[in-house]
Amino acid sequence: MLDMSALELSAAIKAGKLSAAEAAGAYIDAIEKTGNRHNAFLAVAKDKALARAGEVQARIDGGEALSPLAGVPIALKDNISVCDMETTCASEMLRGYKPVYSATAVERLEAAGMVIVGKLNMDEFAMGGSSETGVFGPARNPWDVSRVAGGSSGGSAAAVAAGEIPLALGSDTGGSIRQPCSFCGVTGIKPTYGAVSRYGLIAYASSLDQIGPIGRDMDDCAALLSVISGPDDKDSTCVIENPFGFDRPVSERLDGVNVGLPRNYFDGGIDRDVKRAVLAAAEELAAAGAAVEEFEMPLTEYVVPAYYIIACAEASSNLSRYDGLKYGYRSADAKTLNDVYRLSRSEGFGLEVKRRIMLGSFVLSSGYYDAYYKKALKTRALMKAAYDGLFKRFDILLAPVAPTSAYTIGENIDDPVKMYMGDIYTVSVNLAGLPAAALPCGFDGRGLPVGLQLIGQAFSEEKLAGAARVYQRRTDWHTRKPAGSPPTGGKTV
Repeated sequence: MLDMSALELSAAIKAGKLSAAEAAGAYIDAIEKTGNRHNAFLAVAKDKALARAGEVQARIDGGEALSPLAGVPIALKDNISVCDMETTCASEMLRGYKPVYSATAVERLEAAGMVIVGKLNMDEFAMGGSSETGVFGPARNPWDVSRVAGGSSGGSAAAVAAGEIPLALGSDTGGSIRQPCSFCGVTGIKPTYGAVSRYGLIAYASSLDQIGPIGRDMDDCAALLSVISGPDDKDSTCVIENPFGFDRPVSERLDGVNVGLPRNYFDGGIDRDVKRAVLAAAEELAAAGAAVEEFEMPLTEYVVPAYYIIACAEASSNLSRYDGLKYGYRSADAKTLNDVYRLSRSEGFGLEVKRRIMLGSFVLSSGYYDAYYKKALKTRALMKAAYDGLFKRFDILLAPVAPTSAYTIGENIDDPVKMYMGDIYTVSVNLAGLPAAALPCGFDGRGLPVGLQLIGQAFSEEKLAGAARVYQRRTDWHTRKPAGSPPTGGKTV
């Protein structure tokens, strides 16, 4: 059953060919057999998952109409709240914390009949681009365990790539779904801001964060996005009117689709193998009937600084609640109220989180608000206007996800500026609140996956999924799997 896609697995369960408990058990066994050598899982809720699978099976046997993913195991990035399940954000600050409620996305998974197996590794509070900053150690890339899985949703991408789970949820603040998908050779969607409820997602930067799916192919990801998307009274920023539907027949062609290719993304710092793979994907889309045209992406020199100013400013505000008093870590050495604040935050947060809190507090401070934060907001508005202009010319934009493939663990951790610049192709999408899909499109000379991203107008996820499906039906990059992983129906590289 590990050979099946998530949709095939659910269909087999509904047809009585296997049970939901057998499916959950098979993936739990796969996790145990690998010994979690990729450090993708922070927790596996074996007993709860098997009990839940039995409940779902009873609903199916009773004739209840459930989603196309009913009975399918899923795992969650550890910043998504699940009632009575430890949710740590990979931080000492929240070690042992068990929410008293579940995220809206989790409630929708359960209503759809999916089975939550466990929680996945990440960068601490989603702050990082390599899943190295968490207190539980780095997530490791299944293609080469000496390399990073990407971040901050590295555990989610690594678990899917390793065949330890068929589907996962991650979150994307500045590329945190797309970049791990590129590094690990899997598929993911960063939804339009406001398409998926953020209720129960532990905040990093509230105007940028979005929960999204990670899977082996676009069909599975689209099915999962249709489950978790939709309006929510608990989140005033969730403005979508209805969940996405991806049930239209899949076209084999892209005739009449105009695809924009940002030529300046392929200058300078991009690796040669990444450039080659993404340009080959552009040729594949053209062969499928799309009209591919180059253009100059504006404001590229400003997007990374603007993003980090805005994201860090929001982080400094969101993380002020962790003060050692209400919940979370409290220093045992604190003697006074000032000690509680100072020591709890000093000991509970890691270096990268402290760096971003300090940067955010600085740009919001008196005398610097206008010089930095206000200018960053203006840049964000210009970026959104620029995208609006581009989508008058193009239906979809095709770009690299990252300038490199996965790098060695520890290689960039002491150079935060270099790490931040790795987000150059992804952060503008979050600043503009747009959707983007990440797909594997080849390998570099070291046998490491390379990914592309398709970017669309707000709430154009169905159009993006349609183009991605055409590409994945014409190529087999998404079927490749790393050596040593459980069987997943693809070719072993």
